[in-house]
Amino acid sequence: MRKLRLYLLLFTGGLLTACQTEQLPTQQEIAPGVIKLQAGEIDTYTPYALFGGKPALEAMKQLPTAELPFSPDEVRIQVKDRGCMVEVPLADDEQLYGFGLQIETFGQRGMRKRPIVNDNPLNGLGYTHAPQTFYVSTKGYGILVNTARYTTFLCGSNQKKQQNLQDAEGRKKIATTTEDLYKNRSNGNKVYIDIPGAKGIEVFVITGPEILDVVKRYNLLSGGGCLPPMWGLGFKYRVKGDAVQDSVIRFADYFREKQIPCDVLGLEPGWQTAAYSCSYIWSEERFPKHKEMLDQLKQKGYKVNLWEHAYVHPSSPIRKDMEPYSGDFLVWNGLVPDFLTPEARKIFSDYHRTLVEEGISGFKLDECDNSNISYASATWCFPDAAQFPSGIDGEQMHQIFGSLYVNTIDSIYREMNTRAYQDYRSSGMFMSSRNAVLYSDTYDHKEYIQALCNSAFGGLLWCPEVREAHSAEDFFHRLQTVILSPQAMVNAWYLQYAPWLQFDRGKNERGEFLPEAQEYEAYACTLINLRMQLIPYIYNAFYAYYKEGIPPFRPLLMDYPKDKRLRDISNQYMIGDGLMAAPLYENKKSRTVYFPEGTWYNFNTNEKYEGNKEYEINTEFDQLPLYVRQGTLLPLSEPVPYVDPQTVFNLHCKVYGTPTASCQLLEDDGISYNFKKGEYNIVTLEADKGEVKLKRTKEGDLKRYQLSGYEFIN
Repeated sequence: MRKLRLYLLLFTGGLLTACQTEQLPTQQEIAPGVIKLQAGEIDTYTPYALFGGKPALEAMKQLPTAELPFSPDEVRIQVKDRGCMVEVPLADDEQLYGFGLQIETFGQRGMRKRPIVNDNPLNGLGYTHAPQTFYVSTKGYGILVNTARYTTFLCGSNQKKQQNLQDAEGRKKIATTTEDLYKNRSNGNKVYIDIPGAKGIEVFVITGPEILDVVKRYNLLSGGGCLPPMWGLGFKYRVKGDAVQDSVIRFADYFREKQIPCDVLGLEPGWQTAAYSCSYIWSEERFPKHKEMLDQLKQKGYKVNLWEHAYVHPSSPIRKDMEPYSGDFLVWNGLVPDFLTPEARKIFSDYHRTLVEEGISGFKLDECDNSNISYASATWCFPDAAQFPSGIDGEQMHQIFGSLYVNTIDSIYREMNTRAYQDYRSSGMFMSSRNAVLYSDTYDHKEYIQALCNSAFGGLLWCPEVREAHSAEDFFHRLQTVILSPQAMVNAWYLQYAPWLQFDRGKNERGEFLPEAQEYEAYACTLINLRMQLIPYIYNAFYAYYKEGIPPFRPLLMDYPKDKRLRDISNQYMIGDGLMAAPLYENKKSRTVYFPEGTWYNFNTNEKYEGNKEYEINTEFDQLPLYVRQGTLLPLSEPVPYVDPQTVFNLHCKVYGTPTASCQLLEDDGISYNFKKGEYNIVTLEADKGEVKLKRTKEGDLKRYQLSGYEFIN
């Protein structure tokens, strides 16, 4: 009987423990306007612990204070055998955005989102190159779940059994179609967040009062936005994957002879002796004198970017040393470095430093995401069950691998006090301060534009791609979008000749140029020159990103939160404070453009548009679908063939719709981190009484800008 009583006591005690799953989380303000809720045992490796950096506290203190639409006490956390469940209140009239680089959805209310790293999106589920367990609300707050585990967000899509009776009454109507039967109802009053496997969790509640304030606070919590080198804002061209030394030089000469600006030439896998996996050794067969080639390219004004991925080939010089510091599964017969260990980071960065010292300005870090988890046949990457020396498993490593990878490479440049501008295919949270741009092999143009908008919610930079096209409209609309993105790049990795000469892949390979090749080449040159004109303006937008956390490329609703029409517009976006892009993505030369409040001007024609209205607007192949907000002083530079440390930008300023206006430009060396030590000027351009004047905070040898002219546009 005593044994039976003891058994019953243990059994009922176990039931009691199992029932007491809900924990009252601790609360702590970790930075101005950021409240951390914590319950249970926190994982060793979380995004904030790994990538959070030092919050820009002084800048965060300058942001407006705001009250949440709910009390932090209303955020419930349950720790169960399955993992953690978080419940966040959701009002009837709020919309949600975020979850990283989302490619198929914009407003997320009513969705079941799983922001999981993957090399391809799938039906809006949230699979993406850059997943983030972070969303923002039109009510002026953000919710960030600080985990590297696969997480599911039920964004008002589901209700617990205490659902309201009114909804139950509405379901009495008999559905007669499958569409009506299964339609999304999005009427839940909670966001339920499911984190399987977690023994505890941290939830950051980030205050507004508006979405832009939330995003600024998040970026400043990450250490502030990045500031790329000035040359990184020029034009980049990636040559064909099997290019050889002579063909690279021919491309370099082509751009200079045709007077088409180009700052960076990117080499694809063929530069190495082995690429899948990677040897990181120059191929003497294709590049017999690669150092001589690099010197030639430098003399012609080019930076060089090299493609690679992190999987270490058996022939690589670092293979043996990396063995103890890699995961237990191979990828393409290559080792997977555990970049969480200092040994793996040192082995990898020490070797790559030799490439950087030879003159490599940056790397394209490919396939650091995951093979497509929506296909059973896609198996190239390491499995979720993989184990790494640091103790982390494959699931969590997938979510952070791209960020760890770019940090490892970026550390080389930072130690050399040099700014790089990397390409990478996977990212996550708290990466705002890294000089790196995401890209993808997906190729839906409309989704590219939407991804530009979505990337801004989580401190990410996104580069749409252009290579082949099915028509002239398709090609030039893609090129226009690229010109108006964080990195202006043509990725011609499978094209023998420039795509504006022939955008059909097969004909390009055979050297069959378009009848309009010369004309289209001139159009492409014009568009790239327009990008060069915008460099001072874009550079200043990035400086605001660095100082204040304002995304340089962002959806319109951030600037106009009261305009409810903008909640659904993801095919237009702001560039800095004064420019709005409305890319074309259909097979015609016009599109409908919605203008927010105020007066706007066509960048190409100076035509005026009244705000809160739609217009059908035509844009030619050699124009940009770009619009200027009234009150903007726009500094346009005389185009240069490339940007170097000696480049001086001759500015022609345009003042739109006002007699008085001003703008400020950061004037620094454009390549180092010395600006963080105060080695810079602020140049003020001020319009008043019919003229524009240029002033500096201090005089000195550092002069990147000079005023050559101006005009007032009314």
